[in-house]
Amino acid sequence: MTSLASVRATTPAALATRPLVDAGWLKAHLGQPGLVVLDVRQPTPRGPADVFGAGHVPGAVHTDFAHWRVTENGLPNMLPPVAALERLIGSLGIGNGDHVVIVAAGQSAADLANATRVHWTFKVLGHDRVSVLDGGWAAWAADAANPVATERAPHAVKPFAASFRPELVATLDEVRAKVMAGARTLIDVRPSDQHLGFARTAQVAAAGTLPRAVNLEPEALYDPVARRFALPDEIREEAETASVPLEGDLTVFCNTGHLATLGWFALSEVMGNPAVALYDGSMAEWTADPLRPLDNAPAPALPTWTP
Repeated sequence: MTSLASVRATTPAALATRPLVDAGWLKAHLGQPGLVVLDVRQPTPRGPADVFGAGHVPGAVHTDFAHWRVTENGLPNMLPPVAALERLIGSLGIGNGDHVVIVAAGQSAADLANATRVHWTFKVLGHDRVSVLDGGWAAWAADAANPVATERAPHAVKPFAASFRPELVATLDEVRAKVMAGARTLIDVRPSDQHLGFARTAQVAAAGTLPRAVNLEPEALYDPVARRFALPDEIREEAETASVPLEGDLTVFCNTGHLATLGWFALSEVMGNPAVALYDGSMAEWTADPLRPLDNAPAPALPTWTP
């Protein structure tokens, strides 16, 4: 049985290798040389326009999440070019030797996916010294003893050099090969109504899912009330219920590679499977060609008979 302590960092020695750190750990290590707190929160309709200026972890640096994804060949929200990411990360005062703790708002699974998407991006670039603040800002702000800053701390630009890991990014050809092989290693990390073809988002041309894909509900991976990511035993139980494999060569996907990073984080970082790739194009790319097969696609409407 995997313990909570083995997943959430509790000692300095675990700093570089644990995917999750809690608010208590972060508070104890604020100001430590080489620690960068990266705030990825976005404004919400009911929140302040400047969410970072309204309050943040002292010393944190803010980044616009939109800068971490680009439109490429007509596909939305794709991984930016490596050179652009190197410039972005360096401009945030992050160097190759720094440990990054990513802070999302923590209000929902979709929101926490901002943090897991940035975490995945760092890992794709070969940077392993990266963690997610479990529960995000919601967990930090829940304790009145935790300090809150409103001023932006200055930071110097640093050089950042990537070492790209292609094995973490599944391509269309690789996904097509899995579909043709009939493998049950494609994992749909979307709400069940989308997986079952009852609903779709605007970025996806047709309802349904990849052939033989199994569904891992994103809401099962983060509890916004408890303000924590799913524990290993909870992930294992959910995976068994949904027939989601935990081992072997796996590919996670969603609509545009956002919610899928929750599944990648759960399977790769929490459960320790190094062979999990993210299909960045996801259903937006797959459904762009109407000839590509789908499971759970709605039946075509019958023509209306006119007497």
